[in-house]
Amino acid sequence: MAAFFLPRASDDDQAERLYEALAEFAGCEPAPPGRRVQAIAFTQDGARWVAEVGEELRGQRTTQQLRRGELLERTEMLASTARVLAVYPGTPFVVVTDAQPITGTPSEWANPFTTQPVDVTWFDAP
Repeated sequence: MAAFFLPRASDDDQAERLYEALAEFAGCEPAPPGRRVQAIAFTQDGARWVAEVGEELRGQRTTQQLRRGELLERTEMLASTARVLAVYPGTPFVVVTDAQPITGTPSEWANPFTTQPVDVTWFDAP
């Protein structure tokens, strides 16, 4: 686990203000210290994705194909140019990235987007 941070925040006070502002942008409640999400893993369109604060969205899709009586498995690595700014717990979880409308970065993901994680990594409690 790691200490709470947000990309682009120069200090703890700025991180807190940005965390609250991004929650308002996303239409959700900011989590209290000790319940803040560092990363989640989730499935989308048959792929397993990871949304980790400060990192680009990344995923992998594994497919199986029967060829000449042999089962072949292929893993495809997936990536997005969208960098995760914050993840808010809830039902569902809310992920905010640096993609449009926050920056001009194009992305195939809505911003913010919601998902139900299969795994959660929490920031260290203060």
